[in-house]
Amino acid sequence: MNIQLLNKIAAVGTNKLDKSLYTIGTDVQNPDAIMVRSAVMHDMEFGKELKAIARAGAGVNNIPVDRCAKEGIVVFNTPGANANGVKELALCALLLASRNVVGGVKWAESLQGTEGVAKAVEAGKSQFAGCEIKGKTLGVIGLGAIGGMVANAATYLDMTVVGCDPYISVDGAWHLDSSITHAAAYEDVYKAADYITLHVPATPTTKNMINAESIAMMKDGVKIINLSRADLVNAADLKAALESGKVSAYVTDFPTEEILGVKGVVAIPHLGASTEESEDNCAVMAAVELDNYLRYGNIKNSVNFPNVEMPMSTGIRVCVLHANVPAIISQITTVLSEVGVNIENLTNKSKGDNAYSVLDVTGDVTDAAVAKIEAIAEVYRVRVIK
Repeated sequence: MNIQLLNKIAAVGTNKLDKSLYTIGTDVQNPDAIMVRSAVMHDMEFGKELKAIARAGAGVNNIPVDRCAKEGIVVFNTPGANANGVKELALCALLLASRNVVGGVKWAESLQGTEGVAKAVEAGKSQFAGCEIKGKTLGVIGLGAIGGMVANAATYLDMTVVGCDPYISVDGAWHLDSSITHAAAYEDVYKAADYITLHVPATPTTKNMINAESIAMMKDGVKIINLSRADLVNAADLKAALESGKVSAYVTDFPTEEILGVKGVVAIPHLGASTEESEDNCAVMAAVELDNYLRYGNIKNSVNFPNVEMPMSTGIRVCVLHANVPAIISQITTVLSEVGVNIENLTNKSKGDNAYSVLDVTGDVTDAAVAKIEAIAEVYRVRVIK
């Protein structure tokens, strides 16, 4: 099988793949799978051989996820693999928002060649005075892998933490420090927080969630941290709030033309997951996900199909990616029974509009039988693993 690399993927990840089974590289043609980091894939045409795409990272806005589903291509991401790296940068951002370290460093560098630098530093340092985070309230929007870690870490820094996540998992909730207040709505976080940090994906519902209306609910002098996506913040409304003093600092990992050079903005060049450890962790997770799917048909951490993991109980496995509509399973089993194939084990799960059925069978699954299953309305792809 062929795996194409669209970006540099850490070798510790690709080394997890058996080289006797896989051909891996940037120049691989007709790939069965693709590993990608930041390369934009929306205008790419995918061959019929392509079965899966693994994004070495959490966000998948560079991948046409819905189109992939209809073409029977499973898209994986690596949630949590880079969480610690982003968490650490978020803590750094908290301090950068509190203390004008960036401005102070630039000013200190400007003193090069000045006589009596030490005296000049003592005379001018007051312009960069800031505040401490101890005792302040941090509002965390999104309590997933990253947001939860940031929230917990902030409690150890003696901050009061209030968080909101309408979609928090039971497991995620269990991992939160008991001192964290769970707000019922984002508005409650806006009103309570001295600092607000965003840890939600960019979706139609979260785009421009930080705007004039939401900023008006916040405390005067609030500090906002955005290490998630630029689209979460309305740039024009933010600039107006910075100019008025309503927002005193904005630290982001997504520089844009609108905010670069604006007073009160610290723009970091998308360094959240740019650590050796994060890149290694993402590469390893992506490789394991692809291997488990390509060899056994198991899905874990897909963004467009449900998680389905079933031990292989026979020598033949039939995997069917299809729409989440009635009667498809009965049609699949009818086709198999008509050709004398016995179903030993079966599982089916759905995720939104899409579903996945895995059948362990005995008997000869012929090309004609596969063609009949593929001809069922709303079936995207059929794979037979032996």
